[in-house]
Amino acid sequence: MSIPNSDVVISTSNPEAMDTNNKGSTDSNEVLPSLLDMPAPSELLFLKDKKPLLAKPDKMKRIEKVEKVNEKIRRAEKKLSEDAYDIDAWAVLIKDIQVNNKKMDEARGTYERLVTQFPTSGKFWKLYIEAEMKSKNYEKVEKLFHRCLIKVLHIDLWKCYLVYVKETKANLPNFKEKLAQAYDFALDKIGMDVNSYSIWCDYISFLKSVDAVGSYAENQKITAVRKVYQRGVVTPMINVDQLWKDYSAYENGINQLIAKKLIDEKTKEYLNARRVTKEYEAVTRGLNKSTPSIPPTHTPDELIQVELWKKYIQWEKDNPLRTEDQIQLTKRVMFAYEQCLLCLGHNPNVWYEAAQYLEYSSKILAEKGDMHSSKMFADDSSNVYEKAVSTHLNKCPLLYFSYADYQESLKRHEEVHKIYQRVLDIKEIDPTLVYIQYMKFARRAEGIKAARLVFKKAREDARSQYRVYIAAALMEYYCSKDTNVAFKIFELGLKKYTDVPEYCLAYINYLSSLNEDNNTRVLFERILSSGNLTNDKTSEIWKKFLDFESTCGDLPSILKVEKRRLQSFNEQFQHKQTALLVDRYKYMDLYPCSTNELKTIGYADVCRTSSQVVSVASTVAPVAKKGIEVAIKEVTVTKSIYPKPDLDQMIPFRPRLLPAPGPYPVPGGDFPFPPAGAWVMRFLPPPVCFHGPFVQVDELIRIFDEWDVSKYVEKREEAKAEAKSLKNGEVAGSDSPAQGSDVKSRKRPAGAGDSDDEEGAGPPVHDIYRSRQQKRVK
Repeated sequence: MSIPNSDVVISTSNPEAMDTNNKGSTDSNEVLPSLLDMPAPSELLFLKDKKPLLAKPDKMKRIEKVEKVNEKIRRAEKKLSEDAYDIDAWAVLIKDIQVNNKKMDEARGTYERLVTQFPTSGKFWKLYIEAEMKSKNYEKVEKLFHRCLIKVLHIDLWKCYLVYVKETKANLPNFKEKLAQAYDFALDKIGMDVNSYSIWCDYISFLKSVDAVGSYAENQKITAVRKVYQRGVVTPMINVDQLWKDYSAYENGINQLIAKKLIDEKTKEYLNARRVTKEYEAVTRGLNKSTPSIPPTHTPDELIQVELWKKYIQWEKDNPLRTEDQIQLTKRVMFAYEQCLLCLGHNPNVWYEAAQYLEYSSKILAEKGDMHSSKMFADDSSNVYEKAVSTHLNKCPLLYFSYADYQESLKRHEEVHKIYQRVLDIKEIDPTLVYIQYMKFARRAEGIKAARLVFKKAREDARSQYRVYIAAALMEYYCSKDTNVAFKIFELGLKKYTDVPEYCLAYINYLSSLNEDNNTRVLFERILSSGNLTNDKTSEIWKKFLDFESTCGDLPSILKVEKRRLQSFNEQFQHKQTALLVDRYKYMDLYPCSTNELKTIGYADVCRTSSQVVSVASTVAPVAKKGIEVAIKEVTVTKSIYPKPDLDQMIPFRPRLLPAPGPYPVPGGDFPFPPAGAWVMRFLPPPVCFHGPFVQVDELIRIFDEWDVSKYVEKREEAKAEAKSLKNGEVAGSDSPAQGSDVKSRKRPAGAGDSDDEEGAGPPVHDIYRSRQQKRVK
């Protein structure tokens, strides 16, 4: 074995090998044992002079641990590059920052990415702020609070804010005033949270600790504490009972003469708040308010959370506090919506419903004459829309359109123009629908000329599609009643979209509605002979042409169109002339053949080919689309290629360790009970508890079969008749002594009762109740 020359000197415990190395000559037989005894290369540490030394085990473990952590981080970054909302990958990055105690300058970039991706997550904002507070970057902490505090009504984030104020502002001369303002601000924003008890309690403790010099200051202090107590005890929250006890003790400690009156005034509202708190806990059981807002994934857990949020919001709308104050009710409902949007911010329906509820409350208050509050809620509704299109759903045209309609209802047309312009400035979306809605608004608000200006702008935009021309032409036809302008717009679009079958069909439908038969035939010929449409795209146009001739033309023209159509699709529909004949006679979803006959002549293949070629929009060719869909649905018969088992013959199987022979058709198993029977069996005692008597079922059934019920029915009728006669006094009024004695004999003797106190009468053999009574008497 030969060893290549190297500058690396291998340390060994063999003295001879050491001498050999020192002499500058190496024998392979002597060096080989030392090489075999060496550790793997990963266990060597090389110094500057390239001499390897054995690494310490703990140091090697640290190196391996660092490599594993770096690999996890690389994998997490890769996942985030694929899905920026991967919560698990973000957790790996945050854990790496916290475990390794990275400096804030290194970690700040990761935190910024985190809160940018999840701008409504109070949990992530709190992590970022606490890291800055730990590094004592108080200026950056205040900037972060300005960015998130008002927008994110998360209880833990607001508690962190109050802690920051108490810890960093204590040296200010007006610290107590600042802290009181901070508490008032927090209670106004987050005081309705069910977990806000600690904030109320801390605020009251702070007010009690304030030194008051003089009777006036003392009265001011008492009034301030009483005001906070009275606000808190009527607010549904956890531990409201404890807050009520503290309030009662506080009032009794000040003046017992007026304490009872003040407590009685708030007792009813407190009991109402306590009741609502219990209902709240039942309604929101299982609701997770710390879930970051991500795009909908429709997983079972997410659907459960969505239903719980809907249930909670509807519960708030039902007015559980039974208050007549519409302002208070609206604030509670909007607080529920704001809490929901922290977790479901990517759901446009939640934003829309929140804005609609504010608009509804604004109208109610306006009807009541409270114009100030009505305007306030109207502005809040506008702010909800603005917040929606500025954060998660900044590329959702639905909310932009709804926002524009709301501003239009308030006669703010300039704002509507700005909203539509904002959507059009987004490069990643298709502006076709935006231009169409913009034209409709311009016509409603400013007339048809304004709509034409918008259409001109749409034509100049390279991103817009053929639907803009259709919408503009039909708007001219229906609104301005000008067929010439509509015709010119269709012609203008036909020059640009001759290869789009949907546009051609829309133009054809328009001309057909005008009863322009000759112009319609000319248009058919222009489209089919232009050569811009391939055969696979002309299927629906040929079908429309045939339907048009069947309605307006004569038989020779119909046969001519059929012949030309067959020539165009000679390869696809060879030997299926009869299948093409069906289109001549069908009408909407009515066919001249049965389903099996249509399948036999191959009409299902024709319809399937047509449906794969073009999907016609409902506004363009609704009849053609419906005919295709119904034909496929009615005609296509799905036939299984592979044999399938008969599921009706399947039986449940439950394997047993020691099965009894014969009770089950499959060896090694047992027939399980049905679910209802299994549920009943759980409550029954085991069979070993029953020791008899055992009924012979066959003998019992035989007795039932041989039992003549008619005899007992006759005796029963006789007994009823006799009882009726006794009731009417027929027997009692008779003078016959025999009858009287007979009646007396029927009466029960006074001493023949079945009293339990008789010592001579023993209980029946199996009467457990009487035997116990006898024992008790003895």
